[in-house]
Amino acid sequence: MSELNATAAALLGLLHDGPATGGQLVAGAGERFGAFFSVTRSQVYRELPALSKEGLVRLGKQGPRSSQQYLITAAGKKAFKAWLTSEAGPDHLRSPLILRLVHAGSLTAKQRQSLLESARTSYGQQLDDAKAATKAADGPYEKAVAEFAQAQAKAALKLLDAIPAA
Repeated sequence: MSELNATAAALLGLLHDGPATGGQLVAGAGERFGAFFSVTRSQVYRELPALSKEGLVRLGKQGPRSSQQYLITAAGKKAFKAWLTSEAGPDHLRSPLILRLVHAGSLTAKQRQSLLESARTSYGQQLDDAKAATKAADGPYEKAVAEFAQAQAKAALKLLDAIPAA
């Protein structure tokens, strides 16, 4: 694996905290950075064997129900550090909501209203969660990320307010 992709790097970053199973990595990703970087179960289970093959992670203890624990190796730590210090490149926004809004003209007024109300509820909850995460943040990096999540939720709510329902 010459260059880490962002998903592989996300998993290595999570494994810095200690050994974890694939399911624990999925949950940890959702908790730690799910507001701005999604990692699906299928991505995790596709990346782990590739990371293992490259020697960046190794198998740990076998858990209940055949769950497999993974540990980061010294090579994995080195690859993660190299990824952290490399050029980030452009961000790519993948928002199912914005994709739906682009095509909202194909919906009836009632369907658009339902879409907007549902999205407002979802982003309102994300804003509340981000505010709580900001208060609970242990350090300046966690706080900055939580504040970014707040700003992102506020921007989405502002976008929703600008969309006519009718």
